[in-house]
Amino acid sequence: MRMISIIFRKEMKDMLRDKRTMFFMAVMPFIAIFLVFNLTMRMGMEMESRAREKVMRVAVISRSPVPEFMDLLEGSGEVEVVGSLTDSDVTPALETGQIDFAVRFTSDFEGIIAREGTASVDVYYMGSVSENEGALPRVRAIIERYGESILQQRLVGRGLASGFATPLSITEKDVSSARARIGERIGGMIPYFIIIFCFMGAMYPAIDLAAGEKERGTIETLLISPASRGQIVVAKWLVVTLSGVFTAVASFLWLFLVLRYGSPVPQEAISGVMNIIEPVTLMLFFAMLIPLCAFFGALLLSVSIFARTYKEAQSIITPLNFIVLVPLLIGIFPGVGLNWATALIPLLNISLATKEIIAGTINPVHLVEVFSVLLILAVAGLCFCSRWFRREEVIFRGA
Repeated sequence: MRMISIIFRKEMKDMLRDKRTMFFMAVMPFIAIFLVFNLTMRMGMEMESRAREKVMRVAVISRSPVPEFMDLLEGSGEVEVVGSLTDSDVTPALETGQIDFAVRFTSDFEGIIAREGTASVDVYYMGSVSENEGALPRVRAIIERYGESILQQRLVGRGLASGFATPLSITEKDVSSARARIGERIGGMIPYFIIIFCFMGAMYPAIDLAAGEKERGTIETLLISPASRGQIVVAKWLVVTLSGVFTAVASFLWLFLVLRYGSPVPQEAISGVMNIIEPVTLMLFFAMLIPLCAFFGALLLSVSIFARTYKEAQSIITPLNFIVLVPLLIGIFPGVGLNWATALIPLLNISLATKEIIAGTINPVHLVEVFSVLLILAVAGLCFCSRWFRREEVIFRGA
């Protein structure tokens, strides 16, 4: 243990002196989280607000007069009615931005309504314009109000009560708790960000502690020291694992600070989320991350030991970033839940377990299965890394 402690302290000092490694461990999570949760959300909310407040330019195409509909359009305060267009003018007018929407009534609209039939109304717009996508429900709402007006006239003409056409009133009541709803919606996003930065935080120390030492020519000095190969690899593995855990904690703290003080999300919603994330929830989540960081450390250190140079290690490890993303993205999809099968899939099991821990619906059996899988991976990864480091043809590959 004494030799492991000496090498561990030496490697930690070297890592703390490396500005690039410290940047990716402590600063990069803040930049990425700030951009995602602040700038992206702020832009999205601003675009949604513009779509809500936009005065829509609407052209009405109808062979017969529709005065009630025109009154609804002009009285809404949301619409600027553009002069009459023909069918052939619609597409060019939409493409050039002359109008935002065109509402077209069928040629026999008046006759169908007189016969109390169902007439067709077509709405033309450019879906490639994001603001139009947001404004479309407002146009649809005006058309629906016109349809309700026609229905009321029919009911009055037949002497029927307004409830005749709506025999049922449906009231939806969600009996799930606020905690369960929040856990389902954002529970998969929290581990997505933290695990990615955990991987990145462990990546650069792992590359520097093996491939970097090969490139600097200091690996031979370490190998002739009184420490055994096993002690050297355990000390390096502990440094890489600790780096991953540190980055995970840092990214969570940055996430908390950005949401709490720098995010456009309403403070009431943020307060509700923070009240749900209890100390026990955080302890369980970080307890799952520790064996995962240990596995990441062993995997990345093994690749770094194999690589000849720092650059070669980077080129091998970089594709792993995309592989890590796949199970995390699956965990965000609705309908994917934690069961005995998904609990066996690394990373996906953490994403799903976190979602259920936050929601308060975690099955203890599945939680034990998740911990067992992660611990087995960590032990297996360390054993492989230790054996890998003992092979001379791997350490001195290309020498």
